[in-house]
Amino acid sequence: MAVSKSTGAATAAPTYQHLMVQRLVCLVVGLLVTCVAFVADILTGPAFLSVGDVVSSLLFPADASATTVVIVHEIRLPMTLMAALVGASLGIAGVSMQTILGNPLASPYTLGFSTAAGFGASIAIFTGISIPMAPWLTVPVAAFIMTMFAAVLVYGFAHVRAMSSEVMILSGIATLFLFQSFQSLVQYLAAPEVLQAIVFWLFGSLLKASWSNVPIVATVLLGCVMFMIPELWRLTALRLGETRAAAIGVDVKRLRIKMFVLIALLTSSAVAFVGTIGFVGLVSPHIARMLVGEDQRILVPMAAITGAFVMMTASIASKLISPGSVIPIGIVTAIIGVPFLFILIFRNRRRNW
Repeated sequence: MAVSKSTGAATAAPTYQHLMVQRLVCLVVGLLVTCVAFVADILTGPAFLSVGDVVSSLLFPADASATTVVIVHEIRLPMTLMAALVGASLGIAGVSMQTILGNPLASPYTLGFSTAAGFGASIAIFTGISIPMAPWLTVPVAAFIMTMFAAVLVYGFAHVRAMSSEVMILSGIATLFLFQSFQSLVQYLAAPEVLQAIVFWLFGSLLKASWSNVPIVATVLLGCVMFMIPELWRLTALRLGETRAAAIGVDVKRLRIKMFVLIALLTSSAVAFVGTIGFVGLVSPHIARMLVGEDQRILVPMAAITGAFVMMTASIASKLISPGSVIPIGIVTAIIGVPFLFILIFRNRRRNW
């Protein structure tokens, strides 16, 4: 019997190691593919620059024409970086929300955070208010504040009912419809030219990206990731169920509160500068989960990579669909996300939700 146990343990160890190696390889491959998408996104655009011109302006800007350098460094590169950062933020926020709520359809978009950001931006555009000395921050700050308010609203309802996942989901859905109705009211009252500006913001566009706002999104993403790293093993334990997680020492309520705050920060910073982006926070976690499983140490970075890849792929598509112009990326992500949502609903594969 002792020999049998020893043999079983010896067999199990290499199996786990082999599985971890497979997941790490998948993570590295995903990162390489995303890097290719990053380069491809910079190479494409309505200016019809050749590959040689773009590469020359990136590697040897002194030898490239001034026009090419401006297009690549001041327009395309910030847009691509913003796509990567927003995709990574929404991917992490989506996978974290699905984990703490135990619901495959949970995401910052479906629980009303993105809609709240849209309402905040609509109010700022409708009223014409402006932040002194920094008018370009007015709409992003309004979107950020309203997103955080939505998070407080959902948390408040859930706190009354002991932070259960069911109450959080229902509170999020109620928040979604609440801010959606407020947003519709603002659009109804707005003048035609103001309505056009509101609708353009709600579409979601990377054209708002610049070297002024890219570092802000990057800083929030890095800070949230640093606070999230110590909680990864607890998130993995939570996937076994609340009772089992609590049995091994996980404070489920505290974990949900902390992750909820981080999710709100990630979502608000991601959508504040580019507008409403739907389905990335829903699609990318599921793709990552199919590739690497439920271990949050691998799943969270894979969701970030997948989210960045989806956003940059959508950015490339938005520039190729209509040559000479850029389709708002929010439209493209919705086109990608809706079919995937139907596939997710009708799939019969066994899932541990």
